[in-house]
Amino acid sequence: MDLFDKLITEQGPLGKHANLPEDYFMFPKLEGEISAHMKFQGKEMLTWSLNNYLGLANHPEVRKADAEAARKYGLAYPMGARMMSGNSVQHIELENQLADFIKKESVMLLNYGYQGVFSIIDAVVDRKDVIVYDAESHACIIDGVRLHIGKRFIYQHNNIEDLDKKLERARKITDTTGGGILVITEGVFGMSGSMGNLKDVVALKKKYNFRLFVDDAHGFGTMGATGAGTGEEQGVQDEIDLYFSTFAKSMASIGAFVGGNKNVIQFLRYTLRSQIFAKTLPMALVIGAIKRLELLKTKPELRENLWTIVRALQTGLKKAGFDISNTQSPVTPVIFKGGVGEAANMAMDVRENHNIFCSIVIYPVVPKDIIMFRLIPTAVHTLEDVEQTIDTFTTVKKKLDQGVYKREEIISVTV
Repeated sequence: MDLFDKLITEQGPLGKHANLPEDYFMFPKLEGEISAHMKFQGKEMLTWSLNNYLGLANHPEVRKADAEAARKYGLAYPMGARMMSGNSVQHIELENQLADFIKKESVMLLNYGYQGVFSIIDAVVDRKDVIVYDAESHACIIDGVRLHIGKRFIYQHNNIEDLDKKLERARKITDTTGGGILVITEGVFGMSGSMGNLKDVVALKKKYNFRLFVDDAHGFGTMGATGAGTGEEQGVQDEIDLYFSTFAKSMASIGAFVGGNKNVIQFLRYTLRSQIFAKTLPMALVIGAIKRLELLKTKPELRENLWTIVRALQTGLKKAGFDISNTQSPVTPVIFKGGVGEAANMAMDVRENHNIFCSIVIYPVVPKDIIMFRLIPTAVHTLEDVEQTIDTFTTVKKKLDQGVYKREEIISVTV
C-alpha cells in the first residue's frame, strides 16, 4: 500500500469535515485591524474569536514598540539558537521581569507554547517516572505525554477523588522504580472555561510528594489580583513547581515562558530540545513582550474592562436560559444540542444574518450531539456588543428548537 493512500482516504478526525465550504468553516479569513469588529467574506462582523483578552493587539503603545523594534532590529536578529548565538540583554531582561511578576525564582523564554509544553514534559520525566494528568488537558500536554516512555494515568476532569486514586497507583509504581510523579493540569481550560482545581490538587502534595506542572495559557493576564494567573487567583502560586504560559493570549503576540526553581529552569535551558535546536525568539518580539508586560502590570483598567464585558455576557446568557457550562474565566462556551449539519447552518445564520463571527466547535472536540459556540470576550468589546450577541443567540435558539437548521447537506453559505 502507498503510504499516502490512507492520508487521502481517511483524512483524519477534522479532515472528515473538509467538505464544508473552505475559508468559511475551516481556515476562515478575518481581515482588517484586530478588534471586536473585523471583516469576514467582505462583511463587517462582531468578532468573538480572538484571544486578545486585554486588547493589547492594537494598543497604540504596543504598536509603537513593535514598529520601533522591527525597524531597529528587523525580524532576523539575533541569529541562531539561544544557547549558541541567539542570546541578548533584552531576552534576559524579559525573563527576569516575568520571574518577578509570577513570583518564581527563574523563567525561561520559549519560542512557541505548543512545542514548549511537550518539550518540557519530555525533558522532565524518564522511564522511571509517572505522569498523572487531567482528562481535558490541551493537545500540547497530550502530545507531550505521548512522548513519555514510562507509565501515565488520566484523572477525570477536576475530580480530586479520582486524582487521589491515580496518585496512589502512581506511587506504588515509583516505589518500585525509584522514580517521581509529575501531575499536569491547566489553570484555565480553554474550551470549558473552568479553572483547574489547583487548591485541592496541591493539598495532595504532602501525601504523595509529586511535582506540579500548570499550563496557564488562558489564566495569565486575566486571573488573579494582579493578573499573574490562576495560581495567584487561588492563592497557590508558590505550590506550582513549573508555571507555563504563552504570549499568544493576553499578551497578543508570539512566544511563551516557563517559570520555577532556578536549578530546574537551568536544567531546562540545557535540555529543552525545542529550544536548543531552534532559532531564538526574534528581538522585535522580545521587546514587544516587554512593553506588553509593562502594560499588563501598570494598567489594571485593561483587566477591569475585560471583566466588565465577561460578567455582562455570562450573566446575560445565563439569564436568557443558555448553558454556558461551569466557566469561571473569560472563556464563554454556549452549548446547544444538535448535529454537524445543524451546527453548520446555525453558524451560517449567525454570520450571514446577524453579522457575528465566533468559533464553532463540533465533534470530535465535543460529543457528537453537541454544538458549542465559544466566545472570547475582550477589553475592547462593548456592552452593546454583548446585547446584540444575546439577542442573536436567543433568535437562533428558537430556530434550532423548531428544526429550521435540520438539513442533510450544506447547500450554500447563506440561510
